[in-house]
Amino acid sequence: MRDAYHEELDSIGEGLVEMARLVGSAIGRATTAILDADLKLAETVIAADEKVDDLQRDLEARAIALLARQQPVATDLRIVVTSLRMSADLERSGDLAQHVAKLARLRFPERAVPRDLHATILEMGQLAQRLMAKAAEVIITKDVDLALQLEQDDDAMDLLHRALFQHLMDDRWKHGIETAVDVTLLGRYYERFADHAVSVAKRVVYLVTGEHADELAAQTDPVGGTGRIEGT
Repeated sequence: MRDAYHEELDSIGEGLVEMARLVGSAIGRATTAILDADLKLAETVIAADEKVDDLQRDLEARAIALLARQQPVATDLRIVVTSLRMSADLERSGDLAQHVAKLARLRFPERAVPRDLHATILEMGQLAQRLMAKAAEVIITKDVDLALQLEQDDDAMDLLHRALFQHLMDDRWKHGIETAVDVTLLGRYYERFADHAVSVAKRVVYLVTGEHADELAAQTDPVGGTGRIEGT
């Protein structure tokens, strides 16, 4: 029974990785849809979010069942509780990718993003996808150093977000209020998506170390890194 218990714990982790990969792919495809006014692609992103929701519900049910049956303590309890929180972050990330796709659908056949902002939105979409891919790697490897790097990587998204607003506030803006609202929403969707990827990584840090990422990052390690804790 103990082997079955640990297999179930492992399967919850695998479910989180699948969710991360699905939402990472979704934000990439949604970015293409919004920039190319690709209605068919946008519809596939919107429909695919149901699979993410199903995975989240299934993972939540299995985690709650483990809590009820096994009454885990210490590290095992952290795994179950933290997994529940990570699944919520990932589900919200999927919703944000869906929001991008829905905006593409709403403005079709027009393009929601002006040509002079294509490069910025493309970079935000690509960065969001990379951050989520790294979050998936963190879930798999339990690499604390890599997890802590995500917050630094997220600084690039914050810079892009600010650049987007500076463009919107420029007196030379000529695309109208509706487009300004669309671009503002898009910037927020990408920024929040990145925040959820960082949140997933931070939760892995807590899962592995029992310490919160902000506290751990503030500590000075004379060896030069927190390292990876194997077999946890």
